Amino acid sequence: MPKLKTKGAVKKRFTRTKKGDIRFKRAGDNHLQVKHSNKNKNRRKKDKMVSKADKKKLRRLMH
Repeated sequence: MPKLKTKGAVKKRFTRTKKGDIRFKRAGDNHLQVKHSNKNKNRRKKDKMVSKADKKKLRRLMH
């Protein structure tokens, strides 16, 4: 049986931490931020962790 390939889209959007958690960057951080509050912009800078339900699916796609 051949090796499974890592999905390119998942590889670009998600990173794995040392603990095995998966993190991703929030959307809406590139432009048109004048209308957003500073609190909202600062909150969006931080990476977010994937939920337990999605973690199994993403691990299978990432290998």
